[in-house]
Amino acid sequence: MISSIYLRSSAFIGGCLRLLRWLLIILDPIVSRCATATFLAIFALPAFAQDAQPLAREAKNPLANLVNVQFIYDANLNTGPDHKTQHVLNLQPVIPFAVSADWSLITRTIVPLIAQPGAGPGESWTSGPGDTQLSLFLSPARAERLVWGVGPVFQIPSATNDALGQGKWGAGPTAAALWFGEQWTFGGLINNIWSFAGDHSRPAVNQMQLQPQISYNFKSNPDRYLSFSPVIVANWKESGGERWTVPVTLGIGQLVKFGKQPVNLQATAYYNVVKPSDASNWTLELTVQFLFPK
Repeated sequence: MISSIYLRSSAFIGGCLRLLRWLLIILDPIVSRCATATFLAIFALPAFAQDAQPLAREAKNPLANLVNVQFIYDANLNTGPDHKTQHVLNLQPVIPFAVSADWSLITRTIVPLIAQPGAGPGESWTSGPGDTQLSLFLSPARAERLVWGVGPVFQIPSATNDALGQGKWGAGPTAAALWFGEQWTFGGLINNIWSFAGDHSRPAVNQMQLQPQISYNFKSNPDRYLSFSPVIVANWKESGGERWTVPVTLGIGQLVKFGKQPVNLQATAYYNVVKPSDASNWTLELTVQFLFPK
């Protein structure tokens, strides 16, 4: 039975990847227009119920003590020598577990599905899953204004092509903290991964990721918000301009309800002020987050 489930799952994922690649290549010329339309659509969405403000706050909390699943699509513009668009769909489930009456274990998994142009001029596209990242946060169960969590982060070399991953098992520490005000939220998330096993022909990994988070909820509609949450990356194995990726960002989001299902929608634009030579300069991001409150 397990073998049958595995084969069916593999066939399903393979079919999804082929469909994703086909759609993204066809839709590549209109990605920017779609992102602009999404920004405008979020402004036009109706307000959620006023008593749902705590749920809107939890939607932006990486340590939220509720199950939620995010689908995050990134269009990385002007990637590679041909300046084409790399497409990444991140599947990100967040699942909490009660350790005791006072403590929770928050699991955060990121599974990327990637379709990207060739590394050299005229080379063909490559698509498939990238490396998986799993973070485990031990966090107080009854936090209110200030929430925090610490734990390990693991990298699993699940990429099906060398161009899509680093080919290394990795691990390191991770931590997150957020403070919630009436309208403002301040905080951030940090981790650093070192490789300890994997393909010996691939370079070792020593990489930091820092994500400060600032958001503002509109007073007239607390379930609509602006977000500043750049993902800053430092590859400690590189030097000079190849080491850092430092973007500036601005996003807008809205908590809505489809039937009884709360959904957080967000659109974000990133501009890389500092970046490696082969990285994109702009990223357009669309997020759909399903929330499952207790």
